[in-house]
Amino acid sequence: MYRVNRSWIASFVLAIPLVLTARQSSVDFSRLPWDPPSTFSILGYDPDTGEIGAAVQSRVFSVGNGVLWAEAGIGAVATQAIVDVSYGPQGIELLKEGLTPKDIIKTILDRDPDPRPTDWAKKGRQFAVINAKGEVAAYTGPEATTWAGDRQGKYCTAQGNILAGEAVVANMVNAFENTKGHISLRLQAALEGGQAAGGDKRGMQSAAMIVVKKDAGVWLHNDVVLRLQVDDSPDPIKEMRRLVEKAAAQRRRG
Repeated sequence: MYRVNRSWIASFVLAIPLVLTARQSSVDFSRLPWDPPSTFSILGYDPDTGEIGAAVQSRVFSVGNGVLWAEAGIGAVATQAIVDVSYGPQGIELLKEGLTPKDIIKTILDRDPDPRPTDWAKKGRQFAVINAKGEVAAYTGPEATTWAGDRQGKYCTAQGNILAGEAVVANMVNAFENTKGHISLRLQAALEGGQAAGGDKRGMQSAAMIVVKKDAGVWLHNDVVLRLQVDDSPDPIKEMRRLVEKAAAQRRRG
């Protein structure tokens, strides 16, 4: 059985054709001891810079503390819906072993030892993977709360659950592909595009973003270009925009 390196959990918990999948859920989420993180996220890659990034927004407190995982030169993972945080480090380790995102999705699902009857929690999970070439894959479980689905674009994948509708993920992909500038600005535009389409049906509360590249951080031996969290705000995407713009200004001065 896969063993999770606890040091990972203590850390940031953090093909071109378009494909869309949607699921209907019959799960009674009142059985959960926590609010299901209805979430929309995006994983992206910039082939010009080699930067890998991810961003997320949800109507839960501190969504960045579990959903996003990334490692420079390796890739990124988003694990959401009925979250199993171990999907993050598992995905990163399998990327290091050279598995494709599609094979990683299958491998992690196949070895998920969901202890609940009829695997209902496992079937309610949602996660996505991107590698250092920009290849992507995503899974939306058949029990993920509606609206739930994912869409893949060029060097990106967007996914979400408890959303206003499929336009949320469609807008995210479109915004990422058509926004110019640093990958953080493209990820930010994707969050704004998703929210403009209705976003999380329950509203907004927190957001997070991470961008990585080998030795590209502001300090020595730092692979983190950007790591931002807005843990509790009436408009976390607006606050994230302020932080992203401030980071962009600092890069220009540097």
